[in-house]
Amino acid sequence: MTYDLAVVGLGYIGLPLAQQAGAVGMSAVGYDISPQVVTDLTAGRSHVDDVSDADVAAMRAAGFRATTDPSVLGRSSTIVICVPTGLTPDGDPDLGSLREAVRTVASQLRTGTLVVVESTSHPGTTEEMVRPLLEEGSGLVVGEDFHLAYSPERIDPGNRSYTLHNTPRVVSGCTPLCAKHAVAFYSRLVETVVVARGTREAEMAKLLENTYRYINIALVDEVALFCDKMGIDIWDVLHCASTKPFGFTAFSPGAGIGGHCIPVDPRYLAVKAETEGFSFRMLSAARDVLGRMPRHVVQRAADLLAGEGKPMRGARVLLLGVAYKPDIADTRESPAFAVTRQLRDRGALVSYHDPYVPEFACDGLPLPRCEELADGLAGADLVLLLQDHSCYEPARLARAGCPVLDTRGRTAGATVTLL
Repeated sequence: MTYDLAVVGLGYIGLPLAQQAGAVGMSAVGYDISPQVVTDLTAGRSHVDDVSDADVAAMRAAGFRATTDPSVLGRSSTIVICVPTGLTPDGDPDLGSLREAVRTVASQLRTGTLVVVESTSHPGTTEEMVRPLLEEGSGLVVGEDFHLAYSPERIDPGNRSYTLHNTPRVVSGCTPLCAKHAVAFYSRLVETVVVARGTREAEMAKLLENTYRYINIALVDEVALFCDKMGIDIWDVLHCASTKPFGFTAFSPGAGIGGHCIPVDPRYLAVKAETEGFSFRMLSAARDVLGRMPRHVVQRAADLLAGEGKPMRGARVLLLGVAYKPDIADTRESPAFAVTRQLRDRGALVSYHDPYVPEFACDGLPLPRCEELADGLAGADLVLLLQDHSCYEPARLARAGCPVLDTRGRTAGATVTLL
């Protein structure tokens, strides 16, 4: 059997892509190295927030299947690589998964195929790493025997307003003909296609998008630290500033940053810059500020406990929301990790409540999970709202029988302290 599309990597990028392909009538297959992912999808179980079990059932009914067999790549007219590109334990870019995925694609590559990379990386990755691996592994030549393109993913988990279909898609190719084939492919999937001058421009655009957010979040965090010192209400400051209809974009402070992009992409940019003899001073400053926020939150928690005559050691601290953003189950790079680590270092007894996250561990040590919010609030010495899931009703938190530290600016009341 042949396919219009083979998706390599069936995570938060790849599975929605396969779903959208099926929705527009393409025949799609998914390749993943994880037997568990393939088993779950075959059984109709989704592991991605934005794709439900019912969605998977509909995909399968339309002909989609998942497999660990790479031979399906050789029977597909388009191959899109959607594997994760994160950081090593030392905080350096980790292209290991992308490199292995490209080698697998090269071993199955056939003449006339369009290969697209959606995984985020530094400028030059497509030309300097992906292209040589594909040409050496297949014996084929880019622009002559097959087409190679880069199109950065723009998935925002949990966002119901901007989906894969209506979010403009940046597309680039190693040659003009490669770009033309990529435009033809994505034009079937999305409403708007934006053609970049080349792959480096498209790669850089992705890093700029998230570095912009990284730096602005750091700015607002530092303003929050200053406002705390001055006794100024940062949330009222943000409310007032946000009423300006031009020249200002609102960002919110918090315990830290999380997710698959914002904590990671600026590091790719910084490391690449260093290899080119360039220093992004704003990135270094932003990283320093963002690293201070978990410490600030934990110190505020300690101060609130002290105000109740209780030491941090032995205090029962309940974390509300350990996912990195509201109403999803994704904990990647969540600030809850750093906050938990520092609370434990100071002797606190930490537990959590999160309706989306059934298990949460920090440094290999699981946190006790509170099943019922009411029980958790009743048994805590301090409640720390880290993520504003919609289930956390402000009025209910305001009635908690202990101090509440709200890092999201949602709650008000005599027992509530805002970040």
